[in-house]
Amino acid sequence: MGSTGHAIFAEGLRKRYGGTEALAGFDLAVPEGTVCGLLGPNGAGKTTAVRILTTLLRPDGGRAEVAGFDVVRQAERARYRIGLVGQNAALDEVLSGRQNLVMFGRLYHLGTARARRRADELLERFGLADTGDKPVRLYSGGMRRRLDLAASLILTPPVLFLDEPTTGLDPRGRGEVWKAVASLVAGGTTVLLTTQYLEEADRLAAQICVLQAGRVIAEGAPEELKSLIGGDRVELVVREAADMGAAASIAERVAGARPECDHDRRRVSVPVRDRMAALTAVMRALDEEGVPVEDIALRRPTLDEVFLHLTGHRAGATDKTEEVAA
Repeated sequence: MGSTGHAIFAEGLRKRYGGTEALAGFDLAVPEGTVCGLLGPNGAGKTTAVRILTTLLRPDGGRAEVAGFDVVRQAERARYRIGLVGQNAALDEVLSGRQNLVMFGRLYHLGTARARRRADELLERFGLADTGDKPVRLYSGGMRRRLDLAASLILTPPVLFLDEPTTGLDPRGRGEVWKAVASLVAGGTTVLLTTQYLEEADRLAAQICVLQAGRVIAEGAPEELKSLIGGDRVELVVREAADMGAAASIAERVAGARPECDHDRRRVSVPVRDRMAALTAVMRALDEEGVPVEDIALRRPTLDEVFLHLTGHRAGATDKTEEVAA
């Protein structure tokens, strides 16, 4: 994978569109055979980073390598080691799934016989062999995205870029794509994933980088990032709004931490260290003081909460830095 020891490596990448700085010293290092989730509000610089790493855009400063090749000085060699799946499937609706893959194979300069063999291999790999002769217009959303993934792998690139690959899909379609991605990574492919679905990043990514205003502001495994906002929490919902104060006081006394209160939902949430002991103690204290609750449970922080904590935005919101299309 080159001198960096990583499948994807970026150091100090900068890119400006007029008066807007889309990337302001972007750093990234993705080990071979892993999934890295690149997260950030709309306008944080994700699309610009992907365009530079896939050789579609030249940076104004810094350097980057993909599969050991410099994306500026060795752009052509890097392209042959990259697969890219954008937000919209690049498929011909009139052609069948098999015909689409053969066409992509021919565009990659494969001979006709080899392109057909490769199409059959990919249809089988992505569970599309039975529907390979149907027109793509008859495919479901999940089937289209799987076919789009297959098309990006005609030359079996070691590095795959997925730019919001499940946008607009229903839960079943997203599950189909997740299964396909997991299979690719198990076979040694390195994946850089941008997504607005934080559950997707939590499920697929071994490493997550949070981008804001063109810089990485936090990175680590999902569980490491979740620990930034306090780990486990005891969360309870009181039956009557008038009991919010008493419930909050009990939670603070038992946990030794300031609780968060959502009066509209009658919910009290407090971070705890010894999860089971804290839950038992809170339940006992509520019972002793006669505070009725509708629900009480242990809960771990979600990536949505981490994202909000780090960026001040919910997933899908817009950052202050507007990203201009190149």
